[in-house]
Amino acid sequence: MVTVTIDGKALEVPEGITVLRAAQSAGIEIPTLCDHPHLTPYGGCRLCLVEVEGYRTLQPSCTLPVNNNMVIKTNTKKVLDARKFVLTLIFSERNHFCPYCQVSGGDCELQNAAYHEGMTHWPLQPNWQPYPVDSSHPYIIIDNNRCILCRRCVRACDELIGNFTLGFEERGARSILVADTGVPFGESTCVSCGSCIQVCPTGAMIDRWSSYLGHEVKFDSTKTICVACSIGCGIEVFSRDNNLVRIDGDWDKPISSGVLCDLGRFKPMVEKCDRIFTPMVRKNGTLKAATWEDALSAAASGLKSAKPKIAALISTRQPVESLHLFKQLFADKLSAELVTTLEEGAKTALLASSADELGKPFESKLEELKSSDAVLVVADDLVLEHQVAGFFIKRNLPKGTSLVVVDAVTNKLGKLANKNLNPSSGSFEDVFVGLSSAVAKLGLANSKKNISAEALAKAAAATGLATEDFLDAAFLLASATNPVIVYASKAFSSALRDFASLINAKLVSLKGEANSLAASQLHLDKPFRPAGVNAVYVALGDDEITQKMAKEIEKIPFKVVQATYASALTAGADVLFPSTNWLEQTGHYISADGHVQEALQSLKPAEDVLSVRETLLKLAERLGLSLDENWSKDVHSRVAPVLIEN
Repeated sequence: MVTVTIDGKALEVPEGITVLRAAQSAGIEIPTLCDHPHLTPYGGCRLCLVEVEGYRTLQPSCTLPVNNNMVIKTNTKKVLDARKFVLTLIFSERNHFCPYCQVSGGDCELQNAAYHEGMTHWPLQPNWQPYPVDSSHPYIIIDNNRCILCRRCVRACDELIGNFTLGFEERGARSILVADTGVPFGESTCVSCGSCIQVCPTGAMIDRWSSYLGHEVKFDSTKTICVACSIGCGIEVFSRDNNLVRIDGDWDKPISSGVLCDLGRFKPMVEKCDRIFTPMVRKNGTLKAATWEDALSAAASGLKSAKPKIAALISTRQPVESLHLFKQLFADKLSAELVTTLEEGAKTALLASSADELGKPFESKLEELKSSDAVLVVADDLVLEHQVAGFFIKRNLPKGTSLVVVDAVTNKLGKLANKNLNPSSGSFEDVFVGLSSAVAKLGLANSKKNISAEALAKAAAATGLATEDFLDAAFLLASATNPVIVYASKAFSSALRDFASLINAKLVSLKGEANSLAASQLHLDKPFRPAGVNAVYVALGDDEITQKMAKEIEKIPFKVVQATYASALTAGADVLFPSTNWLEQTGHYISADGHVQEALQSLKPAEDVLSVRETLLKLAERLGLSLDENWSKDVHSRVAPVLIEN
C-alpha cells in the first residue's frame, strides 16, 4: 500500500493502481471517456487530466500509476480549463449534433461530460465532413460521425473476446472505425458478441433496437442470468412497458464479467415465434381453447388412465424448482416408467457416474481458463457452442497461452490452435492413451505410473495420427504450469482423467443446457426409450425438441404438452398448456461449474400463461397429490462432478 493525497484527502491505496482508480475508490469523480474499468488504460481522450505536484504538465489520470506521497489535484482552474478545451476539440472533430443523435438525452457519455463541465456552446466550428455509416450487420450499426476515437470497442474486441475484428484506418481527423481490412461489418469476422456496443460511450456503435425505443432512464432493468447454455452468464435485461428492449452483460457477475455471446445478447431480440396464450384440449379430433380447469382435468384423467405406462420429458432450460417438482410428480408419485429430460442425459450421465465412483468432485471451475497457460479442448467447438468459454481462451492466445484442439475435424477454434489432433478413426479414449504415453516418453509425467511403451504406437495406429503429433501436443500441455482440459461430456473417459493427473491439469466440462447439471443431480439422465407407454407429458417451455424425439412422441396415444411457442409437437397434443418463457419466470440454475444462481423475472407473462412449476403444482392438486418444493436436499443427494456452491 502507498499513501497519496487527492484534493487534500490522504488515502491508502494499493501500489501500482492508477490515479484515476485511486480517486474513484475515495468517491472523487474525474471525468473520462476512453477509460473503462474492464479494459486496459489507453489515455486517448485526455479528459481525465489532473495536476500532480512535481510534474511540469497536466497528467492523464487513467494511465498514471500512483507513487508514495504523491499529491494530486483534480479540480484546479488549470485542470477545469483543460477539460473544457479537450471537450471543445472533441465536439469540433465530427458531427456531434446532440439533438439528432439516438443516444442523446442521458445515454451519451460525451454529452453528459459536456453538461458536467458546464459547456453551453461550441467555441470552435465543427467539422462538416461526412463519415461513413455501416449498417450491413444484422444487429449493430457503426456511425463514424459519432466516433470520438476512444478505441473502447477495439480494446473490447481484442481484450475481452479475442476476436480482433475492429480497428482503425487512415490517420488523424480522417480516422474511421472499420472491420477487418475494411470489409462491410456484416461480412466481417465479427462473432456478434455485442461487447463493442456495450462499451461505446457515444452513438458511434448502437444496436438496431434499444436506441430507438427511448432512453435508459425510461427503462426497467433486472439483473439476472442467461439460460442459453450451461455457463450461466450474468445479464442485465432492459424492458419498457413489459417489452424487451435490450440485454447487456452484467459486469459484476464473476463467471462472465460482462461478456456475452450472440445467443445471450441478440437472439432473444429477434426471436419471432407464435406464442401460445391459452390452454387447449382436443375434442372430436380438433384442439380447442379451454379453461385451465378443463385442461387440468383432461390431463389428470388421461394420466390416471395410463398410469404407470407414462413417459415424462422436461427441458433442462427449466429452473431447478421445476425439475424437482417434475421428478417428484412423475417418478415418485405416479411411478411413471420413464422420467428424463429432452437431452436424455447424454451429456451428463457419464460424468455423474464417474463422480459416484470416485466419491468426490473431480472438475474445476470455469474461472481457471482465465489464467491458464495451456488449454486442451476436446470435442467441443467453443466458437459455436459455449462461446464465452471460447472467448476466455482466445483472448489469452496473444499472451502466449498454448492451445491444443482434439476433434474429428478441424473446427473454428482449431484454426487458432498451436496443434490440432483430428483422429480419423478410433475413439477419444485412444487419443488420451496416446497423449499419456507421449508425456511419459518425454519424461514430463509427474507420476511414476507404469505406462506401456507400446501404447503410443498403438494409439497412433488406432487414431490415424502420427506419433509426432502426440509428442508435439503432449509437450505443449505437459510443459505448462497451469494446464486446463475443457471437454464435451461425450468425450469423458477414465483415460482422460488419467492423462489430466499425469500433467496436473484441471478438468472443466461444458454441459448441455442451462440446468443440465441440476437434472443429472436429480437422476433425470436416462435415454428416451418410450416403448409401451400410453401417455406422455412434455414440459417443453421455450425449448426445442429433436425431430427423432418428436417422431417417437407422435406414436404415443395420449399427449400432454406445455410449451411457450406453437410447433408441430403442440399441434399434435391432446392437452396443451401455455408456458412462460425464460424471461417471465423466477428460479434457480446450477451452472456447468457448480455455481447456484437465481434467475429473476424480467417480464410479466400474459394473464393466462403459467410457468412449468405453477402448472405442475396445479396438476398435482388435481390428481389429489401433494408435492414438496424444497429442492436443495435432492440436488445434493449424489456426488456431483464439480463442487456445487452458492
